[in-house]
Amino acid sequence: MKALLDTCVIYPTVMREVLLGVAATGAYTPLWSERILEEWARAARKLGPDGEALARGEVAQVQAAFPAASVTWKPSLEDRLWLPDANDIHVLAGAVAGSADVIVTVNAKDFPRQVLAEEGLSRVDPDAFLLGFWQANPEGVQAVCDGVLAKARVLSGEDWQMRALLKKARLPRLAKAVSA
Repeated sequence: MKALLDTCVIYPTVMREVLLGVAATGAYTPLWSERILEEWARAARKLGPDGEALARGEVAQVQAAFPAASVTWKPSLEDRLWLPDANDIHVLAGAVAGSADVIVTVNAKDFPRQVLAEEGLSRVDPDAFLLGFWQANPEGVQAVCDGVLAKARVLSGEDWQMRALLKKARLPRLAKAVSA
């Protein structure tokens, strides 16, 4: 399965780490575009003066880990596509160009199911997407989440608990599953 990851699921660190950790197990193939990665880097400016530079380093690491994930397309592809928010057409174009099966996003209203179906696509929120992989391979997803938890504890200096960390990352159903 190929999944185009929208910026809104790549930028939050914990969500990204879990999504890409699950992809690294071979559960699915992640896709994105240069524009999506650029949006991530620019959004990280909110973190302070070093936010964008840190994000650009993370972007480089992600690109190195998944060298085949970046998709490109001719501008004419975007010209024939429509979404309620024209600023999201590049996401749909990336999914079409990459022959994705699904767009992983938290912006459901911006990706109407009927419009995506016309392109042979669907959309899914990251929590449901990851929960499906946990149901198919609980040990593999648990190992990814354990690694993300350990990294969060080291980087933040806080004693995070799995359920709290994943709930804060807007993954409440996955949090319940892996904490059971």
